Amino acid sequence: MFDGFTRFDLPGDGATIHGVAGGAGPPLLLLHGNPQTHAMWHKVAPRLAQDFTVVATDLRGYGRSSKPPSDAEHAPYSKRAMAADMVAVMERLGHERFLIGAHDRGARVAHRLALDWPQRVERLAVLDIAPTREMYRGTTEAFARAYWHWFFMIQKAPLPEQMMAADPEGFWRWRCGAGAAGMSPFGAEALEDYLAAFRDPATIHATCEDYRASAGIDIRHDDEDGGRKVACPLLALWSAGGAVDRCFDVLALWRRRAEDVRGGPLPGGHYLAEECPDAVLDAFLAFFKGQD
Repeated sequence: MFDGFTRFDLPGDGATIHGVAGGAGPPLLLLHGNPQTHAMWHKVAPRLAQDFTVVATDLRGYGRSSKPPSDAEHAPYSKRAMAADMVAVMERLGHERFLIGAHDRGARVAHRLALDWPQRVERLAVLDIAPTREMYRGTTEAFARAYWHWFFMIQKAPLPEQMMAADPEGFWRWRCGAGAAGMSPFGAEALEDYLAAFRDPATIHATCEDYRASAGIDIRHDDEDGGRKVACPLLALWSAGGAVDRCFDVLALWRRRAEDVRGGPLPGGHYLAEECPDAVLDAFLAFFKGQD
């Protein structure tokens, strides 16, 4: 994976961040979701690198990035802290202003980054999410059944950690292979990267802290924003018929939180960049080149 890319381990803002960089052109930061790593971008990053300088990282707590200790508020795993890592890494790579494409948890980090550092983000594309606060506050029975892990992983430590660590590979396969496509979206090399990370109890704990932060301090940060919105253009793409599509009006919710929103559903499941990479590429290339 990522032939021609350079691997790096760089200081973030309280964590060491692992990633890869390659290509030439305007800088484009790619952020992954849970329970994955930067490897989720392996089907689209080489093509994007023909037009952009692509940087794909492991978020703090995930993959080969460090797992700093947490606190009672889960602040080290707030999206604000995770976003600060990305700003620091991009600065160290020489990128003061950049584009962002992000999936799942990474898209929540990217949302906070665009709010806290608006001068840094030129355009933002998010995959298969609506804003965190609005999703929690709009929870229905259907959403709770589909996204049960949101409510499981925020339980007090160490209960969810112990349950997942009892069979980490089995848990990963059972949860991520539950969609209509099963395990087919995941290439062998990428899958081994995900499973290797998830076998580490420190990763399991850090990912739970990520979710605990989202249900608490992240919502507080959202509330403190008042009416402030993401200023840059925002592209929202989601799985046609998926849980986010069924349970939320995605564009309407994003228009509450961003000034300039466009997007629509794609013909794939939750793991869009691996399930329908050509559709993601087409949308990303048009959007990031300003052709949308």
